[in-house]
Amino acid sequence: MKKILAVDYGDARTGLATSDPLGLLASAAGVIEGRRAEVVADLVAEEAKRLGAATILLGYPKNMDGSEGPRAQKTLAFKELLEARFEGEIVLRDERNTTVSATRILNETNTRGKKRKAIVDAVAATVLLQDYLDSLR
Repeated sequence: MKKILAVDYGDARTGLATSDPLGLLASAAGVIEGRRAEVVADLVAEEAKRLGAATILLGYPKNMDGSEGPRAQKTLAFKELLEARFEGEIVLRDERNTTVSATRILNETNTRGKKRKAIVDAVAATVLLQDYLDSLR
């Protein structure tokens, strides 16, 4: 199995996580700070190439009732930018509750303040990816 790069796309920060080569474990891979979607798409595609990822797993933020709101539309536009920059597969994955789960994990590890703000998106991407990897088994 080839590596997967998970992306939790946000307005100011975009969290990244990567799988191990066997597709068993997800690990945080950092955060990209930026507001311009084109620049963030460039950086995500570069990171996917650097890591040797064959797939980008993009968190798809649906509303709790399953409908698609403005955030989902932004994500679809971002997916189009990635498709122009990345030759591999791009998979959308429902990301409802990933940030809630990431916040719970950070609470349990007593991570607070600036450090928390800097990593919550990477932890959310890790939760998204681990859920996806588990669903493949």
